[in-house]
Amino acid sequence: MDFGRLWTPLLLPFTALLVIGCAADGPAPVRDIGGGVRGDAHYEVQSGDTLYGIAWDHGLDHNDLAAWNDIDSPDQLRTGQELRLRPPSGDTAREARAADPAPSPSPRQEEPDPSADDERVAEGDAPGEWIWPTDGDVVEGFVRRDDGKQGINIDGSVGQDVVAAAAGRVVYSGSGLVGYGNLIVLKHGGDYLSAYGYNSRLLVEEGDEVEAGDVIAEMGNARGSSEARLHFELRRAGQAVDPEDYLP
Repeated sequence: MDFGRLWTPLLLPFTALLVIGCAADGPAPVRDIGGGVRGDAHYEVQSGDTLYGIAWDHGLDHNDLAAWNDIDSPDQLRTGQELRLRPPSGDTAREARAADPAPSPSPRQEEPDPSADDERVAEGDAPGEWIWPTDGDVVEGFVRRDDGKQGINIDGSVGQDVVAAAAGRVVYSGSGLVGYGNLIVLKHGGDYLSAYGYNSRLLVEEGDEVEAGDVIAEMGNARGSSEARLHFELRRAGQAVDPEDYLP
């Protein structure tokens, strides 16, 4: 694959939400709560949880999760708090959104009019371009799975650079989500999140702002394997989409 080539999909803007974390200090505990929307209706907040992490684990849009629980301040998320993982009864629009995957936008569409406003880095704007997060071959393509990991695996060497696929903000950096190893999650505009798993070393912290191509981690081994891999996921409005539809 050509690591340097870029393309410009036509994506939609969205209103970003601040990361909401617990007040407790220390690393996030490892919890086997998996991913994807399941039958659980509630979740009890654990020490080290963030709104993005909880939404990611349950295959939800973080905006919906905040709305269902009337969360509008970081101080409101606390250890032991019970969060609703489903919309209140009667909220049919959000019920449909939680139940059905979001449609993927058509990839490789025409570039927008160059005379249009190009403030793509501004909060709320979708990334105007994506790049490959590392150099290597895709050895496992995108498949929707019940265990929550719905992305692609790219081979390489332990220690090689892992870079941000687009400009964004680090909303998770740690090893508290089972199955991902050392994981970084970036929030982008357009309601997109990207995730980078199986790292041997994390080089950015939550709250850091990064540009496309910035080195954010070093590749490590896949879980339970001696083979170097990067696990890369892309989600829109909480729903997994095929990263190869967006990458050049």
